[in-house]
Amino acid sequence: MSTETATRRDAWISITIFLLIVGATSAVFHWALVTLNPTSLYVGPLMWMPAMAAFATLLIRGRSIRSLPWNWGRWRFNAKAFLVPVVYVSITYGLIYALGLGGFPDMDTIGEWRAETGLADIPQWGLIAVVVALLGTVGAIRAMSTVVGEEIGWRGFLVWEMRKVMPFGAVALVSGLIWSFWHWPVVVWYGGGDALTQMTVFTIMITSMSVVMTYYTFKSRSLWPSVMFHAAHNVFIQKIFDPLTAYNDSTSFWAGEYGWMIAIVTAGFGLVYWFKARKEGL
Repeated sequence: MSTETATRRDAWISITIFLLIVGATSAVFHWALVTLNPTSLYVGPLMWMPAMAAFATLLIRGRSIRSLPWNWGRWRFNAKAFLVPVVYVSITYGLIYALGLGGFPDMDTIGEWRAETGLADIPQWGLIAVVVALLGTVGAIRAMSTVVGEEIGWRGFLVWEMRKVMPFGAVALVSGLIWSFWHWPVVVWYGGGDALTQMTVFTIMITSMSVVMTYYTFKSRSLWPSVMFHAAHNVFIQKIFDPLTAYNDSTSFWAGEYGWMIAIVTAGFGLVYWFKARKEGL
């Protein structure tokens, strides 16, 4: 057996073991999320199951956890990876506001932010600036503590094993689809709308994000850009822009992680980075 054939076989074995472990362990917390209360207690452990599966796979395969791409890498890759979601989420909600598909700001959120910060007398624009600054820094750091569990598994382990047997495009798409499927139980249970539509929209968004994240992972040879990217995405869409959006009859169709606008915009970003990767021979 040639060295290349042995490497490919070993990679497929590692991928299979990882997916079996992450599927089995995640199922426990998916079950807890959809059948038990309180839900927040189980989200954190669920997000760490990809990391646990990666560690277990390495142990089974006789490899060291130190073999994962822990190095911080270049600051510019981490900074760019953080800024990309800020840009596409801003574009998404900018289009929603400009097209009248949602209003800005939501006054209930403004009231909640005034109560939480104690800044009762500050101008509205100043309050928004303060909260965005806090959520974009401290909030993002907090978000990293949970998303790092996912990223150790998906971008720290899985994409590197897949790269041994697939080109960049296939790695980005297949890993993105797997990442999407992993979310589906929560999407179906907590989406609050048509499950098929929401799974479709969410899958387009996640797979498009995967292209960008895989690009920065391979460029930096580090898992940290994906952690920065993931945290920024969660904070800016879930904690900032969506709460600030005043919903009307059309908003639910377009806004949020199950809305079509984020799917359209991220798909555009995914295509840009797809061609960027091809041009750079990634």
